[in-house]
Amino acid sequence: MRPRLAALGYAAALVGAVGCGAEDEVSPAAAPPAPTPRTSDFVESATTRRAVVWAVGDGANGSAPAKALAARIAADRPARMLYLGDVYADGSASDFTRNYRTVYRRLDARTAPTPGNHDWPDHSEGYDAYWRGVHGRRTPAYYTFRVAGWQVISLNSEIAHDAGSPQLRWLRATLGRERGTCRLAFWHRPRFSAGKHGDQEDTKPLWNALRGRAAIVLAGHDHNMQRLRPIDGITAFVSGAGGKGHYKLDHGDRRLAFADDSSYGALRLELTPSAARYAFVSDGGRVLDSGSLSCRR
Repeated sequence: MRPRLAALGYAAALVGAVGCGAEDEVSPAAAPPAPTPRTSDFVESATTRRAVVWAVGDGANGSAPAKALAARIAADRPARMLYLGDVYADGSASDFTRNYRTVYRRLDARTAPTPGNHDWPDHSEGYDAYWRGVHGRRTPAYYTFRVAGWQVISLNSEIAHDAGSPQLRWLRATLGRERGTCRLAFWHRPRFSAGKHGDQEDTKPLWNALRGRAAIVLAGHDHNMQRLRPIDGITAFVSGAGGKGHYKLDHGDRRLAFADDSSYGALRLELTPSAARYAFVSDGGRVLDSGSLSCRR
């Protein structure tokens, strides 16, 4: 029988370590000429030295599992909640009101979103308007903020992110010349996945820009939970089991360190300035997978 989250004190039983990889080779000539952008004021930074952050996507459908999971996250009083995209069915204004708001309203003020493929076609009326109403500011397509010493970067897999795109130029400028890896990036469609949708090759430029400069990348899109073995020194998580059904996984994929395609759950991160403890937690409170990783400041 799996231990319940409360019995573990949420983090006391987290074990293991995943090291960060080598820096990628970028010559000074390739560095962007623009100064590093300031941290966004769209989502406020949290300056404490320890913070709990939850991440989940594909759960805003008004279902009972989605509501149970959201209640569990809210009860933990996280510093931030990262919503990894997709409000069902079409990300319209009414879908945000009827489905997203009924599930995640208690977490709105703490939420940092990224749009999903269901959200972006009608983003001006749905996604943009909703988050402008929550945060009282224009909703940027991508942005950054800080939590417990980590730089957190919300990217957008639903707009141009290829070589030469404004988003990729912004990301490179945001990363600057600093070689530390205490960064967490998130977007909707995963670069690597053993699920129904598989690897999203078009997001490779975002991933490549983060090599040697980030320790964690999060995504949703596949309706399951995955932790992949480090690739290019980055630990990738897919946290798309928010409540909208399940997508089967290829459990034989050797890149998988953990996989679950039958439970609803979310990823819990406890961040400190040089480390992160992680746990996939079910809507019923079971710890499905846990461990820790370090980052280089």
